[in-house]
Amino acid sequence: MAKARFRRWQALTWLLLACLPAAQAAERPPVAGGAVEARWLRAPRLYGRITAQELGLVINTADPYSVAVGAYYARRRGIPAGQILRVQLPLRASLTRAEFEALDQALRSQMPEHVNGLALAWVQPYAVDCNSLTSALGQGLQPELCANSCAAGRPSPYASYFGARPWLVIGLRPTMQLAARSVPAALAMIERGIAADHRLAGGSAEPAMAYLAATPDAARNVRERLFPPAGPVPGVAGFEVARVRSDALPPLRRTLIYQTGLARVPAPLGGEWLPGALADHFTSFGGLLDKPPGEGQMNLLDWIDAGATASYGTVSEPCNHLQKFPHPQLLIQAYAQGVSALEAYWHSVAWPAQGVFVGEPLAAPFAPVPAPAPTP
Repeated sequence: MAKARFRRWQALTWLLLACLPAAQAAERPPVAGGAVEARWLRAPRLYGRITAQELGLVINTADPYSVAVGAYYARRRGIPAGQILRVQLPLRASLTRAEFEALDQALRSQMPEHVNGLALAWVQPYAVDCNSLTSALGQGLQPELCANSCAAGRPSPYASYFGARPWLVIGLRPTMQLAARSVPAALAMIERGIAADHRLAGGSAEPAMAYLAATPDAARNVRERLFPPAGPVPGVAGFEVARVRSDALPPLRRTLIYQTGLARVPAPLGGEWLPGALADHFTSFGGLLDKPPGEGQMNLLDWIDAGATASYGTVSEPCNHLQKFPHPQLLIQAYAQGVSALEAYWHSVAWPAQGVFVGEPLAAPFAPVPAPAPTP
């Protein structure tokens, strides 16, 4: 009973937080031209982060990509052997309900209890019916959404959990796919994630940038009202926000975060990328990872090809609910507190059921540099 009350409190907390910018906007006086003055949210303080010692790795032995990428990731990140699970899955976009339940049960029964996050070393499968696989494994399948994929999703308890032990505390493991268009592209993404670690701790001479692009497409531009003001990120040295327009982009340099609308983002998708960069676009089918480049709405893997280290996109029609996409301010402020790309993205999405999280999960550019071990 106490646990159920706690989860209801978490869900309510996030919903209030997610709606706060709109509520605040309603109370703010308009500025010149009728626009609403942008302000920063008071983001919660996060504690700790998930590291290789708490990350589980899943490898599909039926998929040569998965075997190669999984072995490389385990070696480069030092994932302990006891946290690596090898399974056999079909190579197609979506798992059946029975296939998903078997995978979920294997993870629950074989992954050690101290594992608090998961990395899936493959591109396909990425869905279960209308749900993404990362979200279904992370917080549970929501089959009821498939009757109306534009309906509200179940609020994520992770969005209002502030520690680094979500499996032990709330029974949830944030999950991300090590997906790219080829094995070499995946290895390069992994190396960008490793290069990101501690890179921006304490700031830098030239600031890292979060580019937030307004678009002329009204349906896909709803996230603009959540954009913070341009300028330095409060309390963080060497990190700034630039508010730009997608139809008049300046040269983008030292990009760490790039968010926009648009069904298709013109090349070169951001110019200069820093290791650990996060990028996503607000459109319906960015998470269809098997869609060829240039066909229909842009695949989020285009961001990985361009140089981003992690991204997010939906696998079924979400409509333009703000809660189904990363919240700009929460993403920026979570990442700036030193957590990983995995945690920052999961903290920023209120209703993640339809969204697939892709990238190198452990990238943490603002994580403090570890203290040197004492000499004997």
